[in-house]
Amino acid sequence: MNKLNLSEILILALSLSLGITSCQTKENQHIAINNNPVQFVDPIIGSGGHGHVFVGASVPFGAVQLGPNNIKTSWDWCSGYHQSDSTIIGFSHTHLSGTGIGDLGDVLMMPVMGIKKADTLNSTAKNRLSNFSHQKEVTKAGYYSVHLDRYNIDVELAASERVGFQKYTYNNEGNSQIIIDLGRGIGWDKLEKGLIEQTGDYSIAGYRFSKGWSKDQRLFYATKFSRKIKSIQIIDDKLQLAIIEFKGNGELMLKTGISPLSIKGALNNIKAEVPNWDFNQLVAQAQAKWNKELNKIEVKTNSKEKLRIFYTAMYHSMIAPALFNDTNKDYLGTDKKAYTHVSFDNYTVFSLWDTYRAAHPLFTLTQADRVDDMVNSMLAIYQQQGKLPVWHLMGSETNTMVGYSAIPVVVDACLKGIKNIDINIAYEAVKTTAMGNFEPGIKEIMSLGYIPADTIHESVAMAMEYAISDWAISQLAKKLGKTKDAAYFAKRAEAYKNYFDSSDKFMKGKMKDGSWRTPFDPYSAQHRINDYCEGNAWQYLWLVPQNPEGLIALMGGDKPFINKLDSLFSISSELEKGASSDITGLIGQYAHGNEPSHHITYLYAYAGQQYKTASKVRFIMKNLYTDKTDGLSGNEDCGQMSAWYIMSSMGLYPVNPSNGAYVFGSPLFDEASINLPDNKKFNIIAENNSDTNIYIQSVTLNGKDYSKSFITHKDIMAGGELIFKMGKKINTEFGKKIEDRPQSIVY
Repeated sequence: MNKLNLSEILILALSLSLGITSCQTKENQHIAINNNPVQFVDPIIGSGGHGHVFVGASVPFGAVQLGPNNIKTSWDWCSGYHQSDSTIIGFSHTHLSGTGIGDLGDVLMMPVMGIKKADTLNSTAKNRLSNFSHQKEVTKAGYYSVHLDRYNIDVELAASERVGFQKYTYNNEGNSQIIIDLGRGIGWDKLEKGLIEQTGDYSIAGYRFSKGWSKDQRLFYATKFSRKIKSIQIIDDKLQLAIIEFKGNGELMLKTGISPLSIKGALNNIKAEVPNWDFNQLVAQAQAKWNKELNKIEVKTNSKEKLRIFYTAMYHSMIAPALFNDTNKDYLGTDKKAYTHVSFDNYTVFSLWDTYRAAHPLFTLTQADRVDDMVNSMLAIYQQQGKLPVWHLMGSETNTMVGYSAIPVVVDACLKGIKNIDINIAYEAVKTTAMGNFEPGIKEIMSLGYIPADTIHESVAMAMEYAISDWAISQLAKKLGKTKDAAYFAKRAEAYKNYFDSSDKFMKGKMKDGSWRTPFDPYSAQHRINDYCEGNAWQYLWLVPQNPEGLIALMGGDKPFINKLDSLFSISSELEKGASSDITGLIGQYAHGNEPSHHITYLYAYAGQQYKTASKVRFIMKNLYTDKTDGLSGNEDCGQMSAWYIMSSMGLYPVNPSNGAYVFGSPLFDEASINLPDNKKFNIIAENNSDTNIYIQSVTLNGKDYSKSFITHKDIMAGGELIFKMGKKINTEFGKKIEDRPQSIVY
């Protein structure tokens, strides 16, 4: 070996030093999270535009969502709050997040001062609202605060699972007052019966029964105050409007427990969850709960914007479903009977037409310890109302949206081996739901193989959603050895073929006589007068996630399939006047703001062109998700919009929501780690990743070359390491071979 002189040694040392520094710099580009991802959560994201997200204080999957209500109640105020508003009429203890219909808003409380003529207060609330400024508003996971300009009062909110904790600071001289309003709800919600009753020097209690989207909602509450009540005046017995007064100004705290069963239950919830008056401690506990759940997925990036979008998406994905029981697990059933001594936590707010697509599959990765309770809640609903839930809300079945979308969720959990679920009861539930006369069009499916468009509204969307669930039933039947049932439901899962017109390659409404509905316009998306649900023929053509291979065959093979799919993204985005307001986030006629489109970008992989999936999902993540108030392109829909981003940013998406596979897209982060049960971890690494290096060049799984363009749930849950080598050059060969493409049958 040749010897080096001093100058050469110095040069080498300097080079090595620079190299080490360079490596450290690159490593240090990743923003430190330090097990505290809650710092990147911004609950205001999605509170503008059409996001409809909840803003306020809550804990993951909690029964209480304590937050401000604006006075408006129109569509963009479905959660009770919209970023464009500057008025507050009070703070209520229940809210929906991201829905297209407004409801709840239970137990509205408003701190005020100087109300001298209490009899002037009325249900319009206009004479008691306050203006506020977003500059004097703080929103964090588990905490909310705002300054009420009119009354010079500072409001702070925190929550546990079943208790809302409010802290008011009255800054002006005079006595402190609180208006309790049970008469006012959000959206469709109307008071049926209520009670406000003083139960002690420091407490009130009562109940609120209402009717709205939830047809029979019953909520009991109990409130404890940190100061003695000076007086309480019921202003309106019918509307249950009252004003409570306390001597002097300064700080006043109040804890409100809620229960679906009783005032006693509400009091016990306070005792169990918030026994003291330490507001800051409760905020810390709430943020610790959020951190625990947010840390289920750790991502590495040098972009604060991407961290804010990702962890806010994680946050939004865990507001619903919501607990619907007391701390002792007692709850009110759909049959309005009390269920006690149950073995599971009961949940509600099941927006299943939305969330079956990605939110519930995501939960099987990150919330396996809650999935069994969610499914057991659905099975209990089945036993109480005779069918699985469609859109379940606070102990009532709303029957909103088409399909029986609980079925893929139940089946997916069973096939993935989620513990503590009785698979035989689950099968009974899915089969009974699909074979009964509970949902419209089932008897027509059973007799004709399709739903006649001149018989039932939204027939195409309805039948195609049924087919997705029927495929899931066939797979569960197969697992249980029920071969006849498996064959029967597999055949029903092909009902989509009866709507396909090969002359122009669209799914169309079919009349009783077998003819196509005319006239036909693939762009038509009238909300209540067409054969599709919140969409048009361009969007519903692709709703065959249970069998993309079958759809490709109908289209005539890979090439015509891809040509048609390319057209979807390149044609005009114009919609006719009167089109459904839910059709948003348009790229051509692809509508990312609404759920039926969510899987479509991933269909390219089934035809051997995975790279087109990569380019489109990256475009969507960059342009249709931001960290601004209008950062969502459509309704959040109880976590589904966010779940799409979470899954897609890891480079994975469950196209078929119940076959245990995830199709590759384009990983957004340099690294994403899923923290699994039993201290296992699944690392997803994107080497040479950037905003331009969006295409997969090659993949390894646990150190071995991996040529498939999908991965199974089993592989992920076993733990390990998936490495994507990324580049800016399109790799047309990755996932091209038939054997490397995603498959419908994976289990």
